[in-house]
Amino acid sequence: MKNEIYINKSRSLIIEVILDIVCYALILMMASTIFNNIYVENVWYALIASTIISVLNLTIKPFLIYITLPLTVLTLGIFYPIVNIIVLKLASLFLGTHFIVEGWFTPFFISLFISIMKIIFEVFIIKPIVER
Repeated sequence: MKNEIYINKSRSLIIEVILDIVCYALILMMASTIFNNIYVENVWYALIASTIISVLNLTIKPFLIYITLPLTVLTLGIFYPIVNIIVLKLASLFLGTHFIVEGWFTPFFISLFISIMKIIFEVFIIKPIVER
């Protein structure tokens, strides 16, 4: 009985991670069509970029949030999207010409768009599928 519960939890975690990466890739493709300052070559590079961004969000982003916490508090949270921009820029650095994020001002709005869309996808797509 305990083994079945463990297997079901690990299976749902794997499904959630895969859905998260696929949804993030779709969001990156949407952002690429809406905004001029972000370029994704194709769906495969969007999947690779979303995987890299997911890994960066788990490893580097908590450190960046910790470092920038005083500035984020002083600006009442307005500086937080800058951390997301840094993560996007790092992914852009890793993928070269296949995934490009240009500038700093427009990526601020791209970061907000990605965050809002991520919440929408999480609530309406990922959670209902994982809870099944």
